[in-house]
Amino acid sequence: MHVAVFGATGSLGHECVKQSLESGHKVSVLARAPEKLPEAWLSRVRVVEGDALEEANVEAALSEGVEAVLFAIGVDRHSPEDLCTTVTRHLIATMPRMGVHRLVWCGGGSTLVPEDRVTIGARFVELFARVFMGLRHRDKAHQWDLLRRHREIDWVGVRPLQMRRGAKRADYRLGFEAFSGFSHISFADCAHAMLGMLESDTWLHKAPVIQY
Repeated sequence: MHVAVFGATGSLGHECVKQSLESGHKVSVLARAPEKLPEAWLSRVRVVEGDALEEANVEAALSEGVEAVLFAIGVDRHSPEDLCTTVTRHLIATMPRMGVHRLVWCGGGSTLVPEDRVTIGARFVELFARVFMGLRHRDKAHQWDLLRRHREIDWVGVRPLQMRRGAKRADYRLGFEAFSGFSHISFADCAHAMLGMLESDTWLHKAPVIQY
């Protein structure tokens, strides 16, 4: 499969590219700063230089036979308001006319969805994120609200809580079980779950929490 990775220079995106190549997928990436990509990738990855906030760059990244998108863009304190939501809006507009059907995205655990088992721990996560991680929390919530209105796109997502560096175990929980501020997952296992969703409809139009 030919996948386009958005956010390839981040920790999660790095794992998405690495594991995609290991799985035999063809990979394209859209990067504002291609020099941040590992040199060893440059002969194996199609690189499109540009900012995903520009729809024309998103369209360029989805050209040349791309079949699916792995969305691994992260949000930090320097990110513009609604970064992920804006890029997702461009993807929704571009994917149908480019013949790209599958979008696998990484959301945020502080975004509560109707299927969640909402406990005191979950409410604490949401409150903490609203107060101390407002930019990220708002963006991921807006992204979720946008996607849930566009079921014509074959999207599926994961919602991690804390993501950490660590080895790929390929052993974790996906679902709507109770979670708290102690719930965590490695970048490697989050990427592993996302790759597993490329061709599976088990969680179609849903965004389960991923945790150990």
